[in-house]
Amino acid sequence: MLHVERGGNGPLLVLLHGLGATGEVWHDVVEGWSGSWLAPDLPGHGRSGRLDRYSFGSLAAAVAEVVPREPVIVVGHSLGGVVGLALASGWFGVDVTTCVGVGIKVQWTDEELQKAAALAGKPAKVFATREEAEERAAKMAGVPLRRGVSEVDGGWTPSLDMRAFGVGRPDMPGLIMAAQAEVVLAAGENDPMSPQDHLKELVPEPVAFPGAGHNVHVESPSSLHTVLAQLAT
Repeated sequence: MLHVERGGNGPLLVLLHGLGATGEVWHDVVEGWSGSWLAPDLPGHGRSGRLDRYSFGSLAAAVAEVVPREPVIVVGHSLGGVVGLALASGWFGVDVTTCVGVGIKVQWTDEELQKAAALAGKPAKVFATREEAEERAAKMAGVPLRRGVSEVDGGWTPSLDMRAFGVGRPDMPGLIMAAQAEVVLAAGENDPMSPQDHLKELVPEPVAFPGAGHNVHVESPSSLHTVLAQLAT
């Protein structure tokens, strides 16, 4: 049910995008990876099918179906980082050696959760033109997207299944404790969703990307190249 892009040869890197985005956001990152890579559109995103219910477990189970049974490094952004941590537990049959979570929002207020739940209950907007739908999709994802819209009766709409906003609050301490892999938490130093002091409550030495915001993989892919180079050694 998942649309997957892949390439390269050698050690496998699995790349998981954030809420609202698609696998295309990793384009500039994979150019700095010397091995093979796999970047799916998560369920309910881009060209992948939808789920009856969205949870971190159901997303991880869907991704596990397309990951070869070999040692892999997982790099996930935001929502994708949480899905990567779920995979790192080993519960889904994926052999994760290292999981890098980038820009994960680890602290949520009740107001933020209520807002997300309200978005999950809203129907997707339909626009007259593809360009308008792409603008809306990019706004929700926080990054430019070319593959995040679909043609429907009456026009164009973002492909994101709005119900995915209802995925809820991740149990970060529990996921990190359950991980059977090395866990690295990282974020741009200017990321308002994933400040360093929040990450330090979970891991002793989170990685900070100088000058970057929430979408470091798009804003400064070379920053991730540095981390990947260290993982490849």
